[in-house]
Amino acid sequence: MEGIDAGPVTAWLDANVPGARGPYAFELVAGGRSNLTFVVTDASGRRCVLRRPPTSHVLPTAHDMAREYRIIHALGPTPVPVPPALGLCTDADVNGQPFYVMGFVDGLVLRDASAASALGPDQRRALGEHLVDVLADLHAVDPDAVGLGDLGRKEAYVQRQLKRWYGQYQQSAALQGRSVPAIDKVHDLLSARIPDQGPASIVHGDYRLDNAVASEDGRIAAVLDWEICTLGDALADVGQLMVNWVEPGDTFVPLGHAPTLSGGFPTRAEAIERYAARSGRDVSNLDFYVAFGYWKLACILEGVFSRYAGGAMAGDRTGTQHFPAQIEALAGAALETASRL
Repeated sequence: MEGIDAGPVTAWLDANVPGARGPYAFELVAGGRSNLTFVVTDASGRRCVLRRPPTSHVLPTAHDMAREYRIIHALGPTPVPVPPALGLCTDADVNGQPFYVMGFVDGLVLRDASAASALGPDQRRALGEHLVDVLADLHAVDPDAVGLGDLGRKEAYVQRQLKRWYGQYQQSAALQGRSVPAIDKVHDLLSARIPDQGPASIVHGDYRLDNAVASEDGRIAAVLDWEICTLGDALADVGQLMVNWVEPGDTFVPLGHAPTLSGGFPTRAEAIERYAARSGRDVSNLDFYVAFGYWKLACILEGVFSRYAGGAMAGDRTGTQHFPAQIEALAGAALETASRL
């Protein structure tokens, strides 16, 4: 199987993952140009998960397996549910690239409203509430106390994010001769109104329901996808969560799908109130972070569209025709929200 050198990986698993015994079956469950994720089943039927970088297009500063492993290992003893960290291999000779192994967490990954409908309304409400509680618990973790104090710069998170994403947007738009005036306007509005950050927290970076494993009793069994986790302003996570917290009847769905569209989940207002109560944080400036969330997503999609339009994927632009309209809609939502600041 591409991405797995079965002989050396089997020997490594036998030697380094307690209780694991080969032969192993490997099933690719997430691939492409992102990190590859394999479900590994051993001779006894026990499952674990192996994560490694893609087999090509590996960027020097991306796909850091040791960093991902370090985060879930550090968060393991905290109230934040994460998969058990089972082992890290930094020897590229074993499998071509470093990889790590974590425990398999049984449950549901709710990608859209149809998947969320597998749960009853009571379970959906409980799940939405627990999703908020877990985020508050993450932001309550002292990075220094769990050994993550040097995970990233602690200060000026929003300033650095605005600079990073605006630069990438400008480069991408220039390549296509495009212009999205609302993105420029929102950048200027946000840059002039950045709230005081306060003490740095662990920031997940892409916290939403479909980046977690849900249990059938309405609990978050594990939070996944820690690739862009860093230190910074906790409210950026809350704003991003609200961008994706689409309510039934909403006409704008930023990613085109949302599990919360199934109904039964808390409203956005209820989720914000719950986070404020559990975290003790002041959320009076949350519109700033929601506007930033819309804006950042518009910048990211402009980059994706630019890469496809420029010939990525052998020039195949199937499914990307809607990107310009989606980018305009996200920028418009960001401008509308930022104009209320």
